Amino acid sequence: MAKPRKVIITCAVTGAIHTPSMSEHLPVTASEIADAAIGAAQAGAAIVHLHARDPEDGRPDQSPEAFAPFLRVIKQASDCVVNITTGGAPTMTIEERVRPAETYRPEVASLNMGSMNFGLFPMLKRFPELKHQWERDYLGNKNIIFNNSFGQIEYILTTLGPLGTRFEFECYDTAHLYNLKHFLDAGLVKTPLFIQTVFGLMGGIGAHPDDVMHMKRTADRLFGDQYQWSVLGAGKNQLPIAAMAAAMGGNVRVGLEDSLWLGPGQLAKSNAQQVTKVRQIIEGLGLELATPDEAREILHLKGADKVGF
Repeated sequence: MAKPRKVIITCAVTGAIHTPSMSEHLPVTASEIADAAIGAAQAGAAIVHLHARDPEDGRPDQSPEAFAPFLRVIKQASDCVVNITTGGAPTMTIEERVRPAETYRPEVASLNMGSMNFGLFPMLKRFPELKHQWERDYLGNKNIIFNNSFGQIEYILTTLGPLGTRFEFECYDTAHLYNLKHFLDAGLVKTPLFIQTVFGLMGGIGAHPDDVMHMKRTADRLFGDQYQWSVLGAGKNQLPIAAMAAAMGGNVRVGLEDSLWLGPGQLAKSNAQQVTKVRQIIEGLGLELATPDEAREILHLKGADKVGF
């Protein structure tokens, strides 16, 4: 009998998009981020994708010192794969964004594959009561360009590649897939590629099923069998797109970075809740979750014993 296909769940536990006033369940302090990641791993996530925040007001903090407390705790408590962001927040410089991954040499780092307009301002209407002025200034900025030029992408590749870190290539539109093909042809990235197609963020591709199909067809044409496909859907799109992708042969990403919700009008109380929900979908399709070690094998990762934390 054929063995069930293994599906990798990534959980992005806090991110840099949602702000603390939006949900009391959003992890902010180092201990909250560690607990969220460990809980997600226990629920079935093979990979945890990590950002850091200022513990006082919850703003994104991309200093290596902010990552240190929770990286060590997570590693001691779980064998999950740790993925450190190089996206940081769209208002940060490329040097700021790469420093945590350069310092701690994780098995995986995220890498955004193109520049884009980044529109968070519609959230102001949905969350009018904000505790901190920085939240209002950040969300209301209509002039954010998330800068990921060819030179900046190459900087991250040549900084982290020699450290043995592999990449979660975040692609917000089809042009980003073509950018990735350029770097593959140039020999700056290695297969198997781990491609995370992102749907439903303002400034990127939409979240219609046709958009998902279009990204998948384009990736298939460009990369054939040289990649592992994963998806994330923003907000209410999280679980429908995860279900669609899992049924199409893909992997999935959930977490409070991407959506604060468990269902219509229902805030998720934890990242683990979202992992459990998507696990039910995956197993309902007759598929199995990849363990952390199976994810390492699938993605050709260097192993947890070769990181710098």
